[in-house]
Amino acid sequence: MKTTLLLAATALALTASVATARPMPRASYGESIYCATREAGNPHSRYCDYLAWSFWRRRGGWDSTLDNACLMNPHYVPDECGGAAHY
Repeated sequence: MKTTLLLAATALALTASVATARPMPRASYGESIYCATREAGNPHSRYCDYLAWSFWRRRGGWDSTLDNACLMNPHYVPDECGGAAHY
């Protein structure tokens, strides 16, 4: 009787641990320099294309493309900065 009870408890414990196991998320801290220093409404980075960034400010336009990209992925690197090469 004790052996059956011990086996049942062991099987239950193993089943519960397997059912609740989840993959560990990759550690990611902070945000890219482009997201950390972006100017609201300016789709250009002053570190990659300073002239485009300056002209956009002077024009007074508004485009939240960079804002939205950084909201979805804090490590985002704009295409003008070689985005695909900087993962």
